[in-house]
Amino acid sequence: MTTTQLTTNPVLRVPPARPAAAAAYFRADLAFHADVSDVASVLASGGDPGFVVLDSRSTESWDQGHVPGAIHLPTALIPEQAEQLLDRSVPVVTYCWGPGCNGATRAALALAELGYQVKEMLGGFEYWAREGFEFETWEGIQKPAADPLTAPLAAGDCGC
Repeated sequence: MTTTQLTTNPVLRVPPARPAAAAAYFRADLAFHADVSDVASVLASGGDPGFVVLDSRSTESWDQGHVPGAIHLPTALIPEQAEQLLDRSVPVVTYCWGPGCNGATRAALALAELGYQVKEMLGGFEYWAREGFEFETWEGIQKPAADPLTAPLAAGDCGC
């Protein structure tokens, strides 16, 4: 590719990182994030998943729907209530509404500052529901239809 092509191509205007730097970046990203499908798969397999799921939203949001088995702990209450609800030896996976919300990030930061191992669930509750995973409300378990733009309809696995 010529210098002219590199400077006019918005994708390659800044060249890709070297493979070793890219591998380090993506390895680090996976240390901080968990995919909705992966979380759902582990929880559905039964037994001890090796982590707890924490919903950092308000009570009103929790009541609208939450991941079954999640712990409800709004971000603002983490400093005063985390020790009563969480075990520091068990990793925590935080979530909030969705990709347009940084509540799970703020919750993860608060927990990390208190000494917890933590990951953020990418997509939050929005993608949990959009991918068709069961969620719980005060009325019981709900099972939404999967959104074909976010989840495979014919296969149980996206293949990624």
